Amino acid sequence: MLHGIRLVWRTYQQLLTKHPWKVQILTAGSTCGISDIISQQLIERRGLTDHSIKRTIKMTTVGLIYVGPILCKWYKYLDQLVVGKTKVAVFKKVLLDQFVLAPCFLAGFIVVTGFLGGLSLEKIYLKLEKNYTNALMSNYTIWPAAQLLNFYFIPLKHRLAVVQIVALVWNTYLSWMANKA
Repeated sequence: MLHGIRLVWRTYQQLLTKHPWKVQILTAGSTCGISDIISQQLIERRGLTDHSIKRTIKMTTVGLIYVGPILCKWYKYLDQLVVGKTKVAVFKKVLLDQFVLAPCFLAGFIVVTGFLGGLSLEKIYLKLEKNYTNALMSNYTIWPAAQLLNFYFIPLKHRLAVVQIVALVWNTYLSWMANKA
C-alpha cells in the first residue's frame, strides 16, 4: 500500500513538472468534485440513490474553469509581487491573499456555481446576499493559518496541491453552502 502511494506521488510530481498548469487545474477540479461527493454523502446524507451526479459535475467544472485557473495564476502573481520567504514577506502574502483575493474569489465562486446551476441573476444575487458574509467569515477561520504555512514552507509549484488538501474540507463546506436552498 505504501509503495502504491509513493508511486502515485512520484508520478504526480513528474506530471506536475512537465505540465504544471494542466496538473494543477485537474487537481483543483478533482478536489472540488470529491468535496461535493463528501458533502452529499457525509454532510447531507443523501445516499447513493439521491446523489446528484449533475451537481458533482457542476462542482468539478467550477474547479476546472474557476478555482484551478485563478489560484494557479494568483500564487504565481503573488510570488512575483512579494518576493521572498521571510516572515514579513509571508505575512504580506497572507494579507493580500485574505483581503484582496478571498473576498472577490468567494463572490465569484457563488456567482459561478449559481450560473452553472441555472439560477437567474436575481437568484444569484439573493444567494450572494444570503451566503457571502458567512462564507467569508468561515474563510477567515481556516485559510489565514493554512496560507501562512503554505507560503512559508511550500514551494510555488506545490502550493495548489497542498491547498487542495485543506480545500477538501473547505470545498465540502462551499459545496454544501452553494447548494443549500
